[in-house]
Amino acid sequence: MQDRTLEADAPGTGQALRYKVAGMDCPSCVGKIETALRRLPGASGVGLNHHSQILRLTLDEAATPRATVEATIRGLGFGVEAADTIHVSESDGVVTDNGAATEPRWWRTGRGRITILIALLVAGGYPLSWMAPGVADYAPMPAALFGLAVFGRRAVRLARSGSPFSIEMLMSVATLGALAIGEAEEAAVVVLLFAIGELLEGVAAGTARSGIRALSALVPRTALLIEGESARAVPVERLEVGQLVLVRPGDRVSADGVVEEGESDIDESPVTGESVPVAKTVGSPVFAGGINATGVLRVRVTRKASDNTIARIVQLVEEAQAAKSPTARWIERFSARYTPAVIAVSVLTVLVPPLAFGGDWHTWIYRGLALLLIGCPCALVLSTPAAIASGIAAGARRGLLIKGGAALEAIGKVRTIAFDKTGTLTLGQPRVTDIVPLDGSERTLLGLAATVESGSAHPLARAILERAAADGVPLRPARDRKAVPGRAVQAVVGGRLIEVGSPRHAVERAGAGSLPADTVAAFEEEGKTVAVVLADGRPVGLLALRDEPRPDAARGIAALRGLGVRSVMLTGDNRRTGQAVARTLGLPVEAELLPEDKLRAIAGLKGQGTVAMIGDGINDGPALAAADVGIAMGGGTDVALETADAALLGNRVEGVAELVTLSRATLANIHQNVAFALGLKAIFLVTTLFGITDLWLAILADTGATILVTLNALRLLRRKGASPAPTPAIA
Repeated sequence: MQDRTLEADAPGTGQALRYKVAGMDCPSCVGKIETALRRLPGASGVGLNHHSQILRLTLDEAATPRATVEATIRGLGFGVEAADTIHVSESDGVVTDNGAATEPRWWRTGRGRITILIALLVAGGYPLSWMAPGVADYAPMPAALFGLAVFGRRAVRLARSGSPFSIEMLMSVATLGALAIGEAEEAAVVVLLFAIGELLEGVAAGTARSGIRALSALVPRTALLIEGESARAVPVERLEVGQLVLVRPGDRVSADGVVEEGESDIDESPVTGESVPVAKTVGSPVFAGGINATGVLRVRVTRKASDNTIARIVQLVEEAQAAKSPTARWIERFSARYTPAVIAVSVLTVLVPPLAFGGDWHTWIYRGLALLLIGCPCALVLSTPAAIASGIAAGARRGLLIKGGAALEAIGKVRTIAFDKTGTLTLGQPRVTDIVPLDGSERTLLGLAATVESGSAHPLARAILERAAADGVPLRPARDRKAVPGRAVQAVVGGRLIEVGSPRHAVERAGAGSLPADTVAAFEEEGKTVAVVLADGRPVGLLALRDEPRPDAARGIAALRGLGVRSVMLTGDNRRTGQAVARTLGLPVEAELLPEDKLRAIAGLKGQGTVAMIGDGINDGPALAAADVGIAMGGGTDVALETADAALLGNRVEGVAELVTLSRATLANIHQNVAFALGLKAIFLVTTLFGITDLWLAILADTGATILVTLNALRLLRRKGASPAPTPAIA
């Protein structure tokens, strides 16, 4: 599976601190802050998440007080406040709405006020030049000097903290140079356009951040806590595990829990992406944020508000957005060489034509300054993270949880997808259909099997236990329970070793003639799974179970086929049962696979291209890990959220095709963004060298491209996921 760890320094000794940093509008801001903090004595483990705006570091305050850390961040032009002491504060540039951070109006931000003031100074210069032509050359200077003071001071601080080639430095040098050669009006326009660009970048970044945070607002602020025969409203943050809450028709579910009383249909689309309301009865799990449609429910709380499914999704998505994808890493390495190269070209542009060819100094200094503005890599650095962040957020809104940029990129390149059968392509809700005792009664046989299977989470075990409970068959005392992976489970019951396993295991233990082969074959031809119960190595009966395919499984496989992706089923079940299900769904099958066999099958498929493995996240761990991308099918369970590279929270097979489509759309968006960034810069590089474009157009080459790639990335948030459109397969 892909590595999802956040990049950070190795943690050191000292106190762990968390801060909320405001004012970041692109990944370059993260680099500036991290570079500055890593230079402080005693600071280690520095890691800043651009999307959640949370800074984590370990600080030895004997070497550097925390006040110095905060002053360093503020000196770079960003807001900072201890994250452990606040939820969200207005000084961060955000306000609180039901625990979800929302961006403020742009004119209330520091950047907004600076932009307004510069715009007023620029606008005021024009009537002044008309009324007093003698001072026309000086009218734009107040705006240019004010902008230079603001951004120049920030540039100096960034240079001192280890970021000498910042956009602030390049812009300040260009502005100062323009003033020096008498181009005050150009300098003022450059300052204004830069301020507007920063402001728009911040607004766009805030929109991207609020896209996933909006999920938090789905959880109601209050819950109806049941106390005796009455219910009273309490803040959801005060709910404790084990308490009962009342959920009326039309209410949003206030907490993750289990239905204790009542029946209803709940719209869980905000959490799982499942568009059809899900029927809930006693014992059914419910998620905070779901909408109760019909009946009154009493729900037993199983998770506190800070740990409910939506809260964990938001946290995992923000962490995933911070993890750099392979493309983003490559672009960062490229941009680290690109900017110094452009600066070198700018210097040569200023010096070579006048010194070698007698060119006009004013003209070539002007063109060199314009090249400086083109040299900033902001748009290029932002091109990939913006698209990745939007793609991950768009997936989370549809119940497709992707655990990082590397996984999102890899999913779109998948050539083969291997599916587990039970609980993945099938509902994972098998039922015991036939009980065939070979020695003794049906009740005795069922009781032995249920006793051995008690405590197991496997779907077949649950089916046997449910049948025993329904028939009133009691469980017997047992000891030495043990599982033999891929073969059987066993326990000592009444002094005998009882095993429940596959027919193959039974044949290995007791010989080929020990089972009624015709009966086993007939069950398997009907698509049933046969479990053999053995006592001291001798078969004493058969249990036949059947698990139906998921309603959308055939459509999901067909959608993948339309995307040029090959599907295959890998199952430990017997060959006849596997083939019966595979025929229904229209895909090839490899059956009777032990865990090590699945690993070999995945290795073989990887020789033909990128492979994804889809499993239930419970017993498919090795195969999920061996595949290029591991995807867990598991409706909001801990396993689905914490394991694998992606999870289908809605248990929809069609979600796999949606994942592939979303990944390909994200990859296309990245390619478009890189083309925008490099294309605009290449055009302006040529036009500037030939004197076609001015300084103010040069600054647009950076800020304009940055805004374009951000807005293009935000288009992913508006993608619909119901029916993935056919997309050519990626070779």
